[in-house]
Amino acid sequence: MLRTLLRLCRGAAELRPRAGLPRLHPGEGGGLALLSPPPASRRNAARRQRLGWLDVARGVALVAMIVYHGSFDLMFFGIVDWPVTSAPAWRGFAAAIAGTFLFLVGVSLVAAHPARIRWGSFWRRFAIIVAAAAVVTVGTYFAMPVPITFGILHAIATFSVLALPFLFAPAWLTGLAAVVVFVLPFVFRSAIFEAAWLVPFGLAPVAPITFDYEPIFPWFALTLAGIATARTMDLAGGPAPAGTGWLALMGRNSLLIYLVHQPILFTLVMFAAQQF
Repeated sequence: MLRTLLRLCRGAAELRPRAGLPRLHPGEGGGLALLSPPPASRRNAARRQRLGWLDVARGVALVAMIVYHGSFDLMFFGIVDWPVTSAPAWRGFAAAIAGTFLFLVGVSLVAAHPARIRWGSFWRRFAIIVAAAAVVTVGTYFAMPVPITFGILHAIATFSVLALPFLFAPAWLTGLAAVVVFVLPFVFRSAIFEAAWLVPFGLAPVAPITFDYEPIFPWFALTLAGIATARTMDLAGGPAPAGTGWLALMGRNSLLIYLVHQPILFTLVMFAAQQF
């Protein structure tokens, strides 16, 4: 009897999990799954896997923006006589560029917060964009006749906050909100919105004179449209399409490129104008 008890105790000890080994529990489909979480490196890799096509889309928008600003600089210094700021085609080109960036903001928000809002990541990104927008305002205050007070970066920061209630709303509701935001400035405007602190709404009878202005109405509609579209898409991460690596690289560094491209272009064109 004593020998039997010793044998049972020895067998129980052999069945006890050894130190350092992951514990197992029944998994789906009758298999076994690790109860302990996967290594941090694997979790981070999965979480940070980028959408290659989204980076490429940002890169394409950046190239278009550089073309437009380069053309504007050439006109500004009198090297060409292109109607960059007045012709409908040029104005449409500029609007398409800004609209693309704001649409991609909506897609990016859904991709970055698929199941819940990652507040730490969100506020870090928000702070960086606000700081960059402040740099643009201060820089244009000293470098241009009229400072930019609510340009594309100001819009991206504002719209990122306004979009939060729509991240997990039904796509149809977000789409409906986009239609309302887009249509409102075409049916309602008031002199009340001429006040400086109400300029971001875009509902004044006459838009303020500035070089970059994307107010809430109607431009927030593009971000809402991006959210609604992304909610119907498969946003699984993956590499950029073949041959587009340079565009993806630009897209991954879009904020930096946005901040430095115009000072560089402006300086180069100014130098070129002095040679003529």
